[in-house]
Amino acid sequence: MAFETLLGNERLKENLISSLSRGHVSHFYLISGPAGSGKHTLARLLAAAILCKDSRRPCGSCSACRKVFANNHPDFITVEDPEHKTTAVKIVREMRDDMFIRPNEADYKIYLFPQELGIEGQNALLKILEEPPSYGVFILLADNPEKLLPTVRSRCTELALRGLPEETLRAALGREFPDASEEDIRGAAVRSGGFLGQARNLLSGAGVTPQTEGFVRGYAGGDSLALVQVLVPMEKWKRDQLIEELESWLILLENALASRAGLPAISSLERTIAAQRSSQELMNGVRSIQKALEYARGNVSPAAICGWLRWELK
Repeated sequence: MAFETLLGNERLKENLISSLSRGHVSHFYLISGPAGSGKHTLARLLAAAILCKDSRRPCGSCSACRKVFANNHPDFITVEDPEHKTTAVKIVREMRDDMFIRPNEADYKIYLFPQELGIEGQNALLKILEEPPSYGVFILLADNPEKLLPTVRSRCTELALRGLPEETLRAALGREFPDASEEDIRGAAVRSGGFLGQARNLLSGAGVTPQTEGFVRGYAGGDSLALVQVLVPMEKWKRDQLIEELESWLILLENALASRAGLPAISSLERTIAAQRSSQELMNGVRSIQKALEYARGNVSPAAICGWLRWELK
């Protein structure tokens, strides 16, 4: 379970291994990269390496490593707020107080922040970053590090994850998805930007709802009745639920349009739409979904939006 399990990013891994082998542990690591880039994987490997008792860190087999990977090490603490998009400042302050309780069994006490921090949360974290105890380590994950306060970012050791070469990505996907076609694997590799997590989601069909499948059947085939059967039940949805579904339809139509322009398709759903709809029809569909999203965010009722789409999506 050494750093080699994280694909690509060879220079980053070499620097980490070299630094840790010399006993250099930063108080604050910022792991940055888009969704699916491996931030959570690297954070767990880094925590295990810091707490590992073996000379080759992380060894993956010592008690400390096993506890980290099983998520039950008492000195590896995740700070998150599952009920909110950003971690509440109150939770950050509670962590700050807990930091002054010495580690249970290790030389370090590590706090992982997997969620975005608002301005107040960052300022609360900054207070402990300015003078952390000798055993304190913080690992912050960020899709976009530019959102962080300069005073926070200036105190970090930043580990920026990069996309994988297409050949490496396609080989990894081929091992994980032996039943996937070469066409699907290539499409996922190209559209993922080189990030394995995103490519996995594309190939596995993660997030494809029954409504999306019904939408594809109706829209691709120009079947108005099938579209009505999908949209009428959605009239009773909450606005946030409707927005999330429409956003996925928009991405699907945009990808189908890109496929008609020559980019490889990601999925059979995308290919179905691209094969049966012209570029002009897809552009009209994209505009209709964009308008529906605009209405939804402007507090128009889901019933009115779905009724409008029944006429627009022809």
